[in-house]
Amino acid sequence: MKLQRFAFALAGAGLFAATAVSGSAVAADPKPSPAVKLAKSKVAAAKSSAAELCYSWAGWVDPAGALQSAEIYPGKPPTSAPSLGFKFVGVRASGTWYGAFDASDRLYFYGLFLQGGNLYRHATTVSDAGVITPKATKVGSGWTSFKTIATSNYSIAQPRHTHLYALNANGSLYRYSQVGTAFRALGSFPGFKSFKAMTVISETATYDTLLMTTTAGAIYTVRIPVAATAKPALKLIRSTGFAPYEALTAHTCGTRGGSLILGIDHDTDSAFQYAFSKANGAATAITAYGKAPDVFNGTTTAPFTTHYDQLVGE
Repeated sequence: MKLQRFAFALAGAGLFAATAVSGSAVAADPKPSPAVKLAKSKVAAAKSSAAELCYSWAGWVDPAGALQSAEIYPGKPPTSAPSLGFKFVGVRASGTWYGAFDASDRLYFYGLFLQGGNLYRHATTVSDAGVITPKATKVGSGWTSFKTIATSNYSIAQPRHTHLYALNANGSLYRYSQVGTAFRALGSFPGFKSFKAMTVISETATYDTLLMTTTAGAIYTVRIPVAATAKPALKLIRSTGFAPYEALTAHTCGTRGGSLILGIDHDTDSAFQYAFSKANGAATAITAYGKAPDVFNGTTTAPFTTHYDQLVGE
């Protein structure tokens, strides 16, 4: 079994290296998106710590293999504006897309995704002329039984950390630490058999917090200390109301730790937006804004953000 071999390799070696994917995996988009300039300004504003508007920024890969993204602004009902769009590859699960500038001050996005039974790392560059060129690198196989993934990126202060969380069909939540281009297994937590959607809602020097839903419709925060041997702490926010969603996104909103949450129902290609106060179990205040106007016709939806933003929702 691939998963068993993969787990054994991690246990024996601790780290596994990336191997290159053929150049045909993804291709440059010859038609620059009109949203490129706006994306650059958003990443630049975050890098300079400038204040930004409160909105959800989400992306999905449509059936034609094109990545679509949109900004969803809170209101009753929410409004939206198109963001980046370009040719990509089919994905079945994706971590967060992080926008950053390289040493040459060129914009790029990076992140992780699952395609079939493989985990890939991508780096999607945006030239000064606006040409978008994705490149994918295979990290490893053995991921067939993983249902979804989420990533954290605490990068604003020491000690920094980058974690990959992976929800397995066996009912366990796995965690990996990224070190350069390699990953180290940090073990797994049982008891997550009934969970199906997750996203990171908080990143700090000492813990990450996931926002997770169950098949019955409950929604929880799952705080996971950075210490490798520590166990997660679950808090129930609501016991019902979130069953339709196969994917979640979270973005910080305001200065008091609030978040904008997008719940995506891929059965109906729709998304619904919520405002959460700083998460505190059942005491969390929730405002439902309603259905976003976009068609979320992908197999999964992932949050877009920048390398310089940190989530503080719990």
